[in-house]
Amino acid sequence: MEASTTATLPRLNAEFLKHHPNLASESPVESFPERVLQFGAGVFLRGFVDWMIDGMNQKGLFLGRVVVVASMNPGTVTTLNQQNGAYTHLGRGIENGRLVEEIRIITAISRGIDPHSQFDEYLRCAHNPDLRFIVSNTTEAGIVYRAEDRQDDRPPVSFPAKLTLLMIERYKAFAGDISKGFVVLPCELIERNGDKLKEAVLQTAANWGLDARIVRWIAEANIFTNTLVDRIVTGFPRDEIQALWQTSGYIDELFDTSEIFHLWVIEGPRALARELPLSEAGFNVVFADDVTPYRDRKVRILNGAHTATVLAAYQAGENLVGECMKDPLIRNFMTRAIYDEVIPTLTLPKQDLDAFAAAVFERFSNPFIKHALLSISLNSVSKYKARVLPSVEVYVAIKGELPVRLTFALAALITFYRGTEIRDGVLIGDRGGEEYRVQDDRAILETFVRLWSGCDGRAEGIRKLTEAVLQREDWWGKDLRQLPGTVQAVSGFVESILNRGIRATMQQVG
Repeated sequence: MEASTTATLPRLNAEFLKHHPNLASESPVESFPERVLQFGAGVFLRGFVDWMIDGMNQKGLFLGRVVVVASMNPGTVTTLNQQNGAYTHLGRGIENGRLVEEIRIITAISRGIDPHSQFDEYLRCAHNPDLRFIVSNTTEAGIVYRAEDRQDDRPPVSFPAKLTLLMIERYKAFAGDISKGFVVLPCELIERNGDKLKEAVLQTAANWGLDARIVRWIAEANIFTNTLVDRIVTGFPRDEIQALWQTSGYIDELFDTSEIFHLWVIEGPRALARELPLSEAGFNVVFADDVTPYRDRKVRILNGAHTATVLAAYQAGENLVGECMKDPLIRNFMTRAIYDEVIPTLTLPKQDLDAFAAAVFERFSNPFIKHALLSISLNSVSKYKARVLPSVEVYVAIKGELPVRLTFALAALITFYRGTEIRDGVLIGDRGGEEYRVQDDRAILETFVRLWSGCDGRAEGIRKLTEAVLQREDWWGKDLRQLPGTVQAVSGFVESILNRGIRATMQQVG
């Protein structure tokens, strides 16, 4: 559809919202107090946290709004303000075996602030007695202590330093009132994200030589939760936007799309569930004493399914996750790997694990998400160590034998990294005459080049190559030859893949 067909459409803004039939009769959201300060204006938080807060507001359970602080590009904040904080969210995916689409205008955001041009306005947020929650998604590199940050910077560079300044201002505004602390909910994808953020804030406070009373207030009045977030947010649907604007009847420059599935696990006091009634509003949110079992479930089922399958699937001729789910051989392999070899190693109730796995398979089948296998293959050595190897080790401890499919996955990794040339920093592989790019740490790629260049393809050469890979403690954290039968099993699979082909070997594995 041509852009000209939408030229006469109204734009999403306050005037448009005033006359929108689905919003006009609701409680005036503009009167709700600002209860959340959000670091980051990107598509994830808007398609996850703000979407949930809007849902609570619609059900009369929270009645609060979000102030968004630009963490990087101020352009999104500018557009948010032009649209009076409103934007459209479209969730699409497969749920309980059927295609589901859910679309609504999100009005949870009150305004956006650029701390570089509105620094005083940023600090003024600390004076708001209704402000209670801090949300962030500043990327994995955002929660890092930076010694160069100074207390008189306007603002400091790092997120922890910006947050420290806000907490100092809060302490002063309310004379150290212990009840005016924040609940901090970092959404960055790092383990123990709340603990790491608190550590960085306290390290910043120490570097600035803050009064001991302020430091104690930061440490004791504020709740730094560890969280686990899980949702694929696909963001602005550039290829479809003209048609979506035409269908909705207005232009929205911040249109946001995601899958239907969502999960938020929050480790903190159970009383938070009353303050933040997300579960009551019907969202898949768990308040837990320990986020670790849920992280293990996600990493070893969802991410583990990717890492255990995609390298073999790519060698078998597939290119996208969705294609894998339509390939009976690959789908069966993934299913048996997860249900027979991963789930038995986890500690949550089996019913919960089975339900999560079923949701994962529906997510992989989502026709609206084009997830390339080569994209997932990035840094597969470290991914196998983090996502698959823990399941292998626990399985061996429980069963006294190797998990066949997860062991085969290691052989598929070795053959995926088969190449004798590094070009432009990537290893060049070959799939039936078609070149593909293997991306990983250069030292790892150089090792594979050396090993494959010296392998004659016969059984003994393959065994030596396999042993050389398995013994790399710097890759795996241990010498994998110590797992009984690993050398024989992995080298046997490598030899079969090279001589009989990947599909025939997967068929044999079952």
